[in-house]
Amino acid sequence: MKVCVFLLFSAIICVNAELPKIRFEYKYSFKGPHIVQKDRSVPFWEYQGDAIASDDNIRITPSLRSKKGSVWTKSAANFENWSVEVVFKVTGRGRVGADGLAVWFTEMKGIEGPVFGSNDYWKGLAVFFDSFDNDGQNNPSNMHNNPYIMAMVNDGTKQYEHQNDGINQQLGGCMRDFRNKPFPIRAKIEYYQHVLTVFFNSGLTNNKDDFELCLRAENVILPKSGYFGVSAATGGLADDHDVLAFLTHSLVPPGQKVESRIDETEKAKFDKEFDQYYEQLEKQKKEYQQQHPDKQEHFENPENAYENQADRELRMIFEGQNFIHQTLKELGKRFDELLGRQELVLSRVSQMSQGGVAVPQGGAQQGGAVPMIDTIKRHEVDRVLNTQNELIQEARQIRNIVNDVQQRANIIQNSMGQGGQQVQHGGGAGGGVNPQMALVMHELQENLRLVKTDVAHMLNRPQGAGGCPLPPPCLSSSVFFVAIAIQLAILIGYMVYRQNKENQAKKFF
Repeated sequence: MKVCVFLLFSAIICVNAELPKIRFEYKYSFKGPHIVQKDRSVPFWEYQGDAIASDDNIRITPSLRSKKGSVWTKSAANFENWSVEVVFKVTGRGRVGADGLAVWFTEMKGIEGPVFGSNDYWKGLAVFFDSFDNDGQNNPSNMHNNPYIMAMVNDGTKQYEHQNDGINQQLGGCMRDFRNKPFPIRAKIEYYQHVLTVFFNSGLTNNKDDFELCLRAENVILPKSGYFGVSAATGGLADDHDVLAFLTHSLVPPGQKVESRIDETEKAKFDKEFDQYYEQLEKQKKEYQQQHPDKQEHFENPENAYENQADRELRMIFEGQNFIHQTLKELGKRFDELLGRQELVLSRVSQMSQGGVAVPQGGAQQGGAVPMIDTIKRHEVDRVLNTQNELIQEARQIRNIVNDVQQRANIIQNSMGQGGQQVQHGGGAGGGVNPQMALVMHELQENLRLVKTDVAHMLNRPQGAGGCPLPPPCLSSSVFFVAIAIQLAILIGYMVYRQNKENQAKKFF
C-alpha cells in the first residue's frame, strides 16, 4: 500500500514538473469591453474587408450575402509554443448557415481571399469552423456532416478543396454545432512541442471551463514566428460572425530560460525617453535649489530630510502626552459644569423649602443650566393656607354651637324627667308628659348627634394642598327630568300614531 502511494505521489510530482510556464501576451490579444479606441482602431490589431469593430466585439462579417472580413495582429509572434482561446458567436435566422469562420497562424499576414475570407496557399495553420455542407451537395453519401471543425496545415503549395470541404486535407476534426447557442462558443487551440490540440466549448452552459477534446495531432511543424488572425465569409446564406475575445498565451517548457522579447527599436525608444526625463528632472532640481537657497542643506544631505527612528519615537511620545493633557483638561471642564449644575439645583431646592422660588436674572444660566419647571407660587400657597384656617375656625364655631345646643337639650330633658317623677310619686295630680313632645326631643337629640359626628369627621379629615373644587355638573336635575318627559311624550305620540295607521289599514281587508 505504501509503495502504491509513493508511486502515485512520484507520478504527480513528475507531471507537475513537466507543465510549461504560461505568459499572457497582450500585444496579440483583445477582449471587451472597450476594444476600439476613439479613432475606431484596435490596439495592436488591424481589420479589413467587411469587418466592423465595436466596444464589445469585432463583427468579422455581418449577416449579408457574399461578405468577407478578417482581423490580424500588426506584429508577428516570435514565440514557438503558444495557446490561443477564441470566444465567438455565430448567429443566423436560417436552420443552415454559411460559410464559416477560420482561426489562422501564418508566416505572412493574410489578405482577402476565397478561403473563409482569407487567401489560399498560406503557410501555417488554419482551424476552420465550417457551417455549410459543400461536399453533401456533390456527394449525397457525405450529407449532414456539418457544422464541422477541422485543422489544416499548409506549406504554401496546397490549394484548399472547397468541393469536399477539405476533408482529405485535414489533420483531424470533429462535428460540433456552433450556431445559435445561448452562450458564446469557446475554442482553445494549443501548440506545444509540435503537438496540436483543439478543445471546444459548445456554449450550452455558462461554464467557461467546460471544454471537450476535438482533435489532437502530433509531429505538426509550424513556423517559429507568425501572425494570428480570424477571418469569416458568407455566401448565398449569411450569418453574423462575432469575435468577443482573442486571448494569446506563450508556453515556455520547464527548464528553458524566459527571454525578454523586446525589440531593439522599442528598447532604443525607451532608453531615449528615459534619458530625456532624467535630464528634465535634473534641470528642475537645479532650478528649485536656486529658488530656495535656505534648503541647501537638504540637497547636500538628503538623509536629513527624512525622520530617523529616535526622532519618530520622541514625536510619538510627545503627541501621546499632548493627547492625555487635552483629555484631562476636557474632563476638568466637564467636572466644573457638573459642580455648577449641582450648586444651582441645591440653591433652588433651598429657596423653595424657605417659601420662595428664585427667578433667574441676566438671561440663561452659564454652563447650560437645566430649565426649572413652573411650580405653585407663594401667594397661591398663602391663599390655600388662609382658606384652610378659615374652614377650621368655622368648624370650631359650629362645634361650639352644637355643644351649646346639646347642653341645653340635656338640661330640658333632665328637668322634664324630674317633673315626670314628681307626677308619678304624687299620684297624677299634675298631669302626664305629652308623648309627642318626648318624640320631638328624641329626634332633636339624634340630629344633634349626627351633626356633631359630621363636624368631628370634617375636622379630622386631612385638607388638600391647593386642590381645586370639582366642576359643577353640566346637567341639572330639572333639565334631566324635562328631557325624559319630552322623550316619553314623543314615544307615546309615535305609538298612538302607529296604532291609528294599523287600524286604518285593517279597514281595507
